[in-house]
Amino acid sequence: MHGYSAHKDDYIKRLSRVEGQIRGLSRMVEQDQYCIDILTQVSAATKALQSVAIKLLEEHMAHCVAQAVAEGGDTATAKVKEASDAIARLIRS
Repeated sequence: MHGYSAHKDDYIKRLSRVEGQIRGLSRMVEQDQYCIDILTQVSAATKALQSVAIKLLEEHMAHCVAQAVAEGGDTATAKVKEASDAIARLIRS
């Protein structure tokens, strides 16, 4: 079981909202809305996705990484590296 499983419904709701925001962005472009208004909505959608990513990362650290560290050895090292790489990708995005 994944660390986020207990909150799966919440993640699905959040991602559905982001999906709606993206559809709204498409409509704005189709309707030739003002550039700055579209960019404002892009920023909002980006922040919403980042929020989901941070929550998932927190769940991963609390569940998967903590469990691996308790077990120790190569598994712990691999999980910490995996989490560090995920953080690096989030920072770059």
